[in-house]
Amino acid sequence: MKIKYKNLYTHFIFTTLHRLPLILEENRQRIEKYMTEIVNHHECKMYAIYANPEHVHFLVSRGPNLDEECLADLVGKGSTQFINENKLCMGNFEWQEECSAFSVSKRDVNKVCKYILNQKEHHHKQTIAEEYEEFIKFYEQTISLTK
Repeated sequence: MKIKYKNLYTHFIFTTLHRLPLILEENRQRIEKYMTEIVNHHECKMYAIYANPEHVHFLVSRGPNLDEECLADLVGKGSTQFINENKLCMGNFEWQEECSAFSVSKRDVNKVCKYILNQKEHHHKQTIAEEYEEFIKFYEQTISLTK
């Protein structure tokens, strides 16, 4: 059955290989714009993106023809190639082989956008490791509620 209307929001977190701080501030916006172009080119919409030195958060609404893994693969491969071809980091750039993808309800889109766009301030208070641990705990609680 073809889906006429869609409302599928996903918050992705990509982490650089070995969590190395490879994304330099001077290249941050260029990388964010390119990742946005990839998302928009595949009939999805980027709502918010922020590239930290060792990880990137982005919120998209995606079309029903792309699942999270397919979109993550397109964005990951495309952005890796772009960063390496344009020499936007020292050495060879790679993402970790796995990323995180969290579904977001429509009522929480603005809240998640604010969270993503406030990453610089947020990481003055909390490290990536602490943040990731918090996401995992929340995710595990959500799964246990559904069992």
